[in-house]
Amino acid sequence: MKKILGIILARGGSKGIKNKNIKLINGKPLIYWTIKSAMKSKKLSKVILSTDSKKIALIGKKYNLNVPFIRPSKLAKDNTPSVDAIEHALNFLKKSGEEFEFVVLLEPTSPLRSVQDIDKSINKIIMKKADSLVSVCRTDALNPLFLFKKKKGFLKPVKISKKKYLRRQDLEPTYFIEGTIYISKVNSILKQRTFCHNKTIGYEVPKWKSIEIDDNFDWMVVEAIFKNKRIKING
Repeated sequence: MKKILGIILARGGSKGIKNKNIKLINGKPLIYWTIKSAMKSKKLSKVILSTDSKKIALIGKKYNLNVPFIRPSKLAKDNTPSVDAIEHALNFLKKSGEEFEFVVLLEPTSPLRSVQDIDKSINKIIMKKADSLVSVCRTDALNPLFLFKKKKGFLKPVKISKKKYLRRQDLEPTYFIEGTIYISKVNSILKQRTFCHNKTIGYEVPKWKSIEIDDNFDWMVVEAIFKNKRIKING
């Protein structure tokens, strides 16, 4: 069985929503929903929390999550790349004799992911023998052929089509990386410094699951989804 590390990255500082990772949503701290799905996974060998916040660390421990260290503040700034925090965690565990073939990044800002999403993604990257996997969602109305930019006050198409009239159902699907799940071989992420490169595959999620909480509007939408009893969330 392959050794796979799940990492939840959660900074204490957040600009859009104060204390976002520990703010209650659907009766639980935002980070709880990521912890819940990660801890249920049958594919992750180990799950850890990397945070610079003692408050977030305490919440992680409350839900029996492994918090092996408090992340240095220099690795928890607004502009700190996720890969730097991931590398720090991998090096910390390596000193204790723990090494992994794959790493799975799970961000608390995507609380609608399920354990099935995690385990299906892991199965897919292993089966396809890819170096990395990112979760994606169809752009639909945001297909590049429907987008415009302003040039000297006038609207100009971002991408020009030979057809005068476009129907969404006739276009080749395009996707955006939506943040639910990132997976990479450890040696690949350390070398490429990104999850998305020429040996990356996608795991598609539905539109409702793709919402990443960045601001209060996103928060309200996710709260509404949690209250929708017809949608099964978090497996």
